Amino acid sequence: MHDHADHHHPHPNQPDEEDGPFTEFRFLEIALRELLIEKKVISQEELHHTYEIMDRRGPHNGARMVAKAWCDPDYLSLIRTDATEAAKAIGLEPTWLNLIALENTQNVHNVVVCTLCSCYPWPLLGLPPDWYKSRAYRSEVVRNPRKVLAEFGTKLPDTTEVRVHDSSADMRYLVVPQRPAGTDGWSEEKLAALVTRDSMIGVVPASPAQKC
Repeated sequence: MHDHADHHHPHPNQPDEEDGPFTEFRFLEIALRELLIEKKVISQEELHHTYEIMDRRGPHNGARMVAKAWCDPDYLSLIRTDATEAAKAIGLEPTWLNLIALENTQNVHNVVVCTLCSCYPWPLLGLPPDWYKSRAYRSEVVRNPRKVLAEFGTKLPDTTEVRVHDSSADMRYLVVPQRPAGTDGWSEEKLAALVTRDSMIGVVPASPAQKC
């Protein structure tokens, strides 16, 4: 069991490792890329196309799905039965074999982990945060999810069941957080701004509606 110091979670806005200094691995990546182009294994145009696809990844994609599910009963039905098709229905291109949407309610709270590594729906949520990849989170959230959620500031009633879902190489999960109160009549675009990466992992709720 990890104590609180070992299980510290960086702030959600803390940069990931990919934003760090120019490392040895970055030099190796550049050298390998240039070698593959030189040997005509891949072209510069193919790389640019791949970069464009990667640039379109991010939590804004998952937020669009959640906001649409909040507003559109037909889409909510689709995301419940086939979340992969629901992603495709709004123009996204999932790269996994199966996506399952998990709805949070007053009675059930879902949270996602990958206990083996860091399997994660990149096209919908962007790069996984460091804490999601950490051994502390991967082990502790399975054994004591309420403690982990509390460290993120999420304290649930004892009557709320907490379900932990383990991602795999061919299975990804997207948490659909509860719609914040006071958002009746809001547009999908406005609602999507309340949906964060962490709320779609399940460690925090969607951001509360701001009063004008």
